[in-house]
Amino acid sequence: MAKPVVAIVGRPNVGKSTVFNRIAGQRVSIVDDAPGVTRDRIYTSAEWLGHEFNLIDTGGIDIVDQPFVEQIKEQAEIAIEEADVIVFVTSIREGVTDADENVARILYRSDKPVVLAVNKVDNQEIRQDIYDFYALGFDEPLGISGVHGIGVGDLLDAIIKHFPTDIEPEDESRIRFSLIGRPNVGKSSLVNAILGENRVIVSDLAGTTRDAIDTRFEAADGTEFNMIDTAGLRKRGKAYENAEKYSVLRAMSAIDRSDVVLVILNAEEGIREQDKKIAGYAHEAGRGIIIVVNKWDTLTKDNHSLNNFEQAIRANFAYLDYAPIVFVSAKTKQRLSQLPGMIEKVSENQNRRITSSTLNDVLLDAIATNPTPSSNGKRLRIYYATQVAVKPPTFIVFVNDPDLMHFSYERFLENQLRNAFEFSGTPIHIIVRRRK
Repeated sequence: MAKPVVAIVGRPNVGKSTVFNRIAGQRVSIVDDAPGVTRDRIYTSAEWLGHEFNLIDTGGIDIVDQPFVEQIKEQAEIAIEEADVIVFVTSIREGVTDADENVARILYRSDKPVVLAVNKVDNQEIRQDIYDFYALGFDEPLGISGVHGIGVGDLLDAIIKHFPTDIEPEDESRIRFSLIGRPNVGKSSLVNAILGENRVIVSDLAGTTRDAIDTRFEAADGTEFNMIDTAGLRKRGKAYENAEKYSVLRAMSAIDRSDVVLVILNAEEGIREQDKKIAGYAHEAGRGIIIVVNKWDTLTKDNHSLNNFEQAIRANFAYLDYAPIVFVSAKTKQRLSQLPGMIEKVSENQNRRITSSTLNDVLLDAIATNPTPSSNGKRLRIYYATQVAVKPPTFIVFVNDPDLMHFSYERFLENQLRNAFEFSGTPIHIIVRRRK
């Protein structure tokens, strides 16, 4: 089920990013030690009182070479398009400005709920100035301080009141998969080729798909699938066609709803930074992943081409070393028949459960092969492990001191699990806990 989307909009310098980081509960501009997982500080997942949602910071979107007012207008329009709830951030220090009124006029035209936040209310003396913001025409303005966290709980309470309640549950009997990738990697052509019919408009222009389109189909062996096609960019003008960051936003809800994600690369263009960002989100979300290299028919190849491309993928996507790679062509249908079987296999691996006795036998063998590390004369002791979840397979390992579990030893344990059991295509989560 897709998470609700909350967008933070407002003119520049009102503290949108500070509010974004405060709601996220962390500074999300720097994300991961894993190689290749780079991510713009433009979106994150957040949670409040059991409600999970995706958060977009329009302050992280760069639209250059545009007049000042046009930038604000475009950012607000993107947020309106993506969001279920919009947080309109203003600043008490400058009061209501012409730029605020411009944003408000755009928001009036939307059917989306708007929560008005007056930021930088850092002391009691200026609180009475909040009432000036009623002039913008929205419900009660909420005084907050992104820097100090004042009023953010009230803001979150107001946000979750607007979350949709009529979301239909997904049909769990079908394997849900999505195709994600930056614009113009050939997602729509692949969808059409897999289905064998033109369900989606195909064009050479990047970003022609209007909406996410779910298509149900049955493979030759009778397995039922739900294909979730990520929406492309529909906006006009170069600012939108060049802003590949938006493809990440479009992919988020599809990834949330998927069991397996097909990360599509364009063989003609090679690997781009944006490919890593999109794949990184699917990895962090714990989805099954298959890397699909499209347009393989267009390259002039020799005996080493496939090997070289595969090595480049492994070097650039080091954190996806578990993901199978397949080279296809939507145009010639090359290897497309392999995809349903691969998706089914990865889904099966995502749902694999290992009994505790078998799991602990593998761990004992692993420790015998490579003894646990020690630090300052204290050795890590692993008592036992148990599987606590699937999608992705998640294991708790009980130890004497979690601080003694070096990341390299945790990686060794993951590799031992992968050698012992069929987990290709799925990440594995290992949670280290102190035994009580």
